Amino acid sequence: MITGVIMAGGKGERFWPKSRVKMPKQFLNLYGNKTMIQQTVDRLKKIMPVENIFVVTNIDYAAIISEQIPDLPTENILIEPMAKNTAACIGLAALHTERLDKDSIMVVVPSDHVIKDEEAYIEILKTAIEKAKAGDNLVTIGIKPTRPETGYGYIKFRKMTKEIINGNPVHKVEKFVEKPGYEVAVRYVESGDYLWNSGMFIWKTSSILRAIEKYMPELYKALENIRENFDSEDIERVLYEGYSKLESISIDYGVMEKAKNVYVVPGDFGWDDVGSWTSIERLYEKDENGNVIRGNVVAVDTKKCIITGGEKLIATLGIEDVIIVDTDDALLICSKDKVQNVRY
Repeated sequence: MITGVIMAGGKGERFWPKSRVKMPKQFLNLYGNKTMIQQTVDRLKKIMPVENIFVVTNIDYAAIISEQIPDLPTENILIEPMAKNTAACIGLAALHTERLDKDSIMVVVPSDHVIKDEEAYIEILKTAIEKAKAGDNLVTIGIKPTRPETGYGYIKFRKMTKEIINGNPVHKVEKFVEKPGYEVAVRYVESGDYLWNSGMFIWKTSSILRAIEKYMPELYKALENIRENFDSEDIERVLYEGYSKLESISIDYGVMEKAKNVYVVPGDFGWDDVGSWTSIERLYEKDENGNVIRGNVVAVDTKKCIITGGEKLIATLGIEDVIIVDTDDALLICSKDKVQNVRY
């Protein structure tokens, strides 16, 4: 059985003022004709029924998810009592996929990424699924880098491989690397030994639970207690108490960086994590002056800007490398080199 886990609890702070705490970017239409989480669900539905898809989120977003994905069973919306990063999120989801089938294959993906070539993406996913089925393997998808990006983590992989599944190579992972400085990122890209860390993972439910037990015993202890109380009236209290004692740790740091049985399938399918407003430049065509413009805009002597609004006229004159985002109740004007500081 193949199951899907969508992580959808993020606040999307760097996309303010479009993205707000009450309506973060995964629930917005930033690219294409559907919201980002709707597109994520649609992709997974190509390889599994919607009944096998779980969305992990917080109580504030449960109603939005039900509204945007009406065919998703309500019981498949998993509510975390508090945010504790991706290790706890994935551990909780594993308890639910385990109830369907302890050896089910979990396809774990973020809710807010853009994938332009969905056909190529599905083929890479199928390769990763086959590798996960083949043993006690923890599999991730690495993105072939197109630039020295400092906003992504990297995966160093062993180039030599004899393993080809569905025409795609599968490589042993040597190490995970945190976000590098620019000069280091240049070396990574030039070497050809590194891939971007996409944050997508594929494994058997039993495999990830064994790995959590080995490398994150405190989390596993909390998960065992939650499992034992799943059907009791105390489950909300048990869940809250268990979560409140956990450290906030990513699955990368807690498990993937320590495990020996980690593999990566390289992918090239138009992926973007849409991490900040400058991502828009990679998603939409630019005009002759290098601007990305959406809305009612008159741009005079304006170069390399990102300008997005609605019906209200936005007029610019003599500016360069500026981001302007206008909404009904807020206006952002920001130089591009400060875009990573946008938080709200």
